[in-house]
Amino acid sequence: MCLVALAWRAHPRYALALIANRDEFHARPSAPAGPDPEDPDVYGGRDLQAGGSWLLASARGRLAVVTNVRVGPRGEGAPRSRGALVRGFVRAHDPAPAYLDALAPEAAGYGPFNLLAWDGETLGFAGNHPRFATHAVAAGVHAMGNGEFDDAWPKSSHATQALAAWLASPAAHADPLAAGTIAPLFAALADATPAPDAALPDTGVGLAVERMLSAPFVRAPDYGTRCSTVVLVEADAITFVERRFGAEARPLGETATRLARLR
Repeated sequence: MCLVALAWRAHPRYALALIANRDEFHARPSAPAGPDPEDPDVYGGRDLQAGGSWLLASARGRLAVVTNVRVGPRGEGAPRSRGALVRGFVRAHDPAPAYLDALAPEAAGYGPFNLLAWDGETLGFAGNHPRFATHAVAAGVHAMGNGEFDDAWPKSSHATQALAAWLASPAAHADPLAAGTIAPLFAALADATPAPDAALPDTGVGLAVERMLSAPFVRAPDYGTRCSTVVLVEADAITFVERRFGAEARPLGETATRLARLR
């Protein structure tokens, strides 16, 4: 997952609203969003290579999402899969602050990561680059991508502005699964316009790759946006909609569900 925009305690209906794009090699095997085969209360996509996930929600009122931190070639081949952080939290029962703090001794064993964890009451962040740190997420609209939390990269600003505009519109009070309601959110995630060179970050991967990765939706033959996801958390339900793509943005299907929150 390389782009996440979220609104936390910024809307009367949705305590948490999140839109995200997962960028990955197209050859890496993944399962579409659905119930976890070992925990039916957990819902989301699964990485079939390492066994974890990039974004999961639970009917028990939990959610986690992870991105990698882009620091050139460093961090590749780390012994632990970042996706295990997501699956581990969503299937656990610990409060988010306790779970994230407990990662400190093992955090260096993962490639550079940013992690968000919501336990139904609190939303916390943890990252291990340049060193391990955690903090509570303040109310408002935020971005999490491949740099520091809330880095104002062009794609991050595009996504947060689109999410804020949608939440301020009449659509945010309509049925999220009705035709067209969340179309503006998916349209923002589908934007494949690269950022101007002057606005690009320097993450050690070279100008050509920075350009390719600068658009919200990354479109290339071997690597790109594999899925776009919208998650909307209400008091009694979690709406989870995923659209999947192959190479060169070829549509591969959509999954949409409404998880009734368990008490």
